[in-house]
Amino acid sequence: MRIMGIDPGLAIVGFGILDQRGNMLKPVDFGCIKTETNLSLPTRLKQIYDACSIIMDEHQPDVVAVEKLFFNRNVTTAFTVGQARGVILLAAEEAGIPITEYTPLQVKMAVTGYGQAEKKQIQEMVKMLLSLPRIPKPDDVADALAVAICEAHSGSLMNE
Repeated sequence: MRIMGIDPGLAIVGFGILDQRGNMLKPVDFGCIKTETNLSLPTRLKQIYDACSIIMDEHQPDVVAVEKLFFNRNVTTAFTVGQARGVILLAAEEAGIPITEYTPLQVKMAVTGYGQAEKKQIQEMVKMLLSLPRIPKPDDVADALAVAICEAHSGSLMNE
């Protein structure tokens, strides 16, 4: 099974592609989509949509796992990230790829076994579980890989 994990954002969208065979996970590709702050919101959203569509077309994932929004501070940021998340979901839907969604708590539990894990703990576990030489940067990339790992660990249980 090929899994695409996405950490949505407006300035940076992290993505990670993993192949799962049994309980083995192999990183295929990972990185980020960046948009410039001096561009209009519609232009940035189109860039995210287009880039996601290209990555999905190139890698043909069996499922796209997206982190659910959780904001307790900045409502404006929540709205713009929500819009970016919307175009990501649209790209997957138009490609005919099933979508799963996970809360930050679910991702932390799947990756570390502890729902209050710190960002550094999650990053170290991503590095270890995927046998990577270093923690992927920026943080959004490691977060996207964590979402993909969450799908690998939870997806088959949730879809039965």
